[in-house]
Amino acid sequence: MKLTHLGTTSGAGGCPELYETDRDTYVVQGARITDSDALEVLRQRGLPDHETAVEIPKALLHFAKD
Repeated sequence: MKLTHLGTTSGAGGCPELYETDRDTYVVQGARITDSDALEVLRQRGLPDHETAVEIPKALLHFAKD
């Protein structure tokens, strides 16, 4: 998979970051969700054990292309 960096809202580098792939998808780097209540909701909605969820600021999405 080829990643193309689209942008970040971090002033010092690091997360959050947004990448576009050569597979017509995006990769998001963000803070892992560790809040037990939020994780329970995600699991109820179908989040499998082999996946995780990350939190990003809304401002990061302005780097996404239409």
